[in-house]
Amino acid sequence: MAGRDRCDDPAVRDAVSTRRWIVDDGLWARIGPLLPSWPEKAPGPRPVADRHCLQGILYVLCNGIAWQLLPLELGFGSGQTCRRGLERWQRAGVVDQLHRILPAELKAAGRLDWSRARVDGSHTRAKRGGLRRRSVAGRPAEDGQQTPTGSRHHLICDGRGTPLKVIMTAANVNDVTQTLALVDGIPPVAGRPGRPRRHPEALLGDQDYDSHANRDEPRKRRILPVISRKGAPNIQGRGKPRNVVEQTFALLR
Repeated sequence: MAGRDRCDDPAVRDAVSTRRWIVDDGLWARIGPLLPSWPEKAPGPRPVADRHCLQGILYVLCNGIAWQLLPLELGFGSGQTCRRGLERWQRAGVVDQLHRILPAELKAAGRLDWSRARVDGSHTRAKRGGLRRRSVAGRPAEDGQQTPTGSRHHLICDGRGTPLKVIMTAANVNDVTQTLALVDGIPPVAGRPGRPRRHPEALLGDQDYDSHANRDEPRKRRILPVISRKGAPNIQGRGKPRNVVEQTFALLR
């Protein structure tokens, strides 16, 4: 018999029933068949049901907490159990499969806007912690500058705000350095007859993405760069795409 895979407290179940980390039947019908079976030679029974393990992973990601801070009373298993489950699924290629399947479904339904893509970054502060010191040339580490802890999410989304690629880095990594990794990281999207698509027609970015490489390299990929230059007014008409990507970040958090 599997270990505890549910929460027996009705109050806790009611509190989490409308949260983003809850996997409904429709989503589970897509994800469940992709998950690898429990290894036959694994020592002991499965510690928690896969669906609950997935919800534990999503809880940690949505709340930006460390694995060890996952509340046991939620019934999702321990943080380390969820972390090991995520690592096992990543090795099995589950995440890559989802990146192909879900965008393909949107493309088949005509719900992907390839006319433009938007790049942006967002800082997620560490829940526990604040500033850490870094050493600066010529000064002791204890007198160095302070940099924020946490992480930074770099995102490229289509014209409707659908995430096409997300990269997570340290909080002090500049957005400009991640542009090409985002563009080249878009997986080939099938869903309709013809060759799978992976590049938008235009790439939009604010002044944080202003660089020669971020203009020259997209052109080599037949993508029109629409990037504001530092010190110049923002390109007219870019307010709506900006709102779209900000809404996407809000949903991802």
